[in-house]
Amino acid sequence: MSSLPLVSHVYPDSIIAWRADGAVTLRQFLAEVGELAAQLPAGSHLLNLCGDRYRFSVGLAAAIVSGKVSLLPSAHTAEVVRQVKVFAPDVFCLTDSDPCTVDLPRLRYPVIGISPPGTFAIPQIDSQQRIAVVFTSGSTGTPQPHPKTWGALVGSVQAEAFRLGLPHNCTLIGTVPPQHMYGFESTLLMAWHSGNALSHAQPFYPADICQALAAVPAPRVLVSSPVHLRALLDAGLALPEIALVVSATAPLSAQLAQDIEARCNAPLTEIYGSTETGQIATRRPTQSAAWQLFPGIKLIVEDDRVRACGGHIEAPIAMNDRIEPLTGEHFLLHGRIADLVNIAGKRHSLASLDHLLNTIPGVVDGAFYMPDETSPDHVTRLAACVVAPGLDAPQLLAALREHIDPVFLPRPLLFVDALPRNRTGKLPRAALQALFQTSRNAASHKAQGNPHE
Repeated sequence: MSSLPLVSHVYPDSIIAWRADGAVTLRQFLAEVGELAAQLPAGSHLLNLCGDRYRFSVGLAAAIVSGKVSLLPSAHTAEVVRQVKVFAPDVFCLTDSDPCTVDLPRLRYPVIGISPPGTFAIPQIDSQQRIAVVFTSGSTGTPQPHPKTWGALVGSVQAEAFRLGLPHNCTLIGTVPPQHMYGFESTLLMAWHSGNALSHAQPFYPADICQALAAVPAPRVLVSSPVHLRALLDAGLALPEIALVVSATAPLSAQLAQDIEARCNAPLTEIYGSTETGQIATRRPTQSAAWQLFPGIKLIVEDDRVRACGGHIEAPIAMNDRIEPLTGEHFLLHGRIADLVNIAGKRHSLASLDHLLNTIPGVVDGAFYMPDETSPDHVTRLAACVVAPGLDAPQLLAALREHIDPVFLPRPLLFVDALPRNRTGKLPRAALQALFQTSRNAASHKAQGNPHE
């Protein structure tokens, strides 16, 4: 059996993280991991809900050295937690939040790090040890588990660090949570296995991002998402020096990428991957629309689907995107397979429609939504939800009409103050569905109360 170190840092005084009270050395980190590991309950599965990224990292490391598996579901709703408990009946929750209401046995993150550090030794972890299970939301609504081994995850983040060309002794500041696959790999594991440091902060708003950047020394790497980067761009705040910007969760347009690079005065690299595969490719959108696979990763075209294999991917996995291979290591993305809508025999991609909507001057944020089909004889119309304070429906529809066939014009077009995006900036279909249902209910109640309106 081969083994890999818990972290690639070597020296006891190496800085592995920055907390609000300053730097954390490798010696201190390992001492805290040991303390927490000794306090973990007997269950072999851990739901780590720590909001502080450093505490999450200590919880993850304590679970790894104790042989426990960290469960990373896509949401923490009561139903998802119930389904996770069915998957792992012995699961317990680690939290650093007092108002935690998760219906599981809970361990409050303890006060640790007070006792003097013991003997310095970096734990060695079996490459085949399952250290995490990441869940996707299945088509039936039941979370689908995707086990992750230590060797595969280390290989993935080492390939990422090499491709990004991380500066020496940098700090990773993430706006995405470590419970998400992208945040798990790119804000935490990549710091562990590139000899760099992570920031404890999990900023969301532009001012918080600026504060988190300023709280750590240069060089700084901002690991973010399109929704956070666009908000940061629009805020126009003074930014501390940034060495590199990393983005994922949705492709950026070339124009937005150019604007971000100019605003941050730093190169921007995008990561492409999935929960099932982890990250598999990168691109510099200001230089090319094509993605470059990580070394060892291959794409295999089978009928109408593309499978990814090789490298850190332990078995071939079908991708849910429409992919056009260009060479053995380059490809283009053409949106999600599931986002292709067919109305009256005409086809369009929801991602493409979203892009067109968001390029209209005055639109702050917007998304199309395809309701469930009510009957085979009924033509289901697209809807859209938009944040555009200075525009009205006729103006927006007129702008869209210049670019799309009338069958794709949204009916209804719902104006809101903000879209119900999650912490990674993604917009779950269920959240849009609930938003439109609430709007319909409100309209129905209004009509019943005012029959002459």
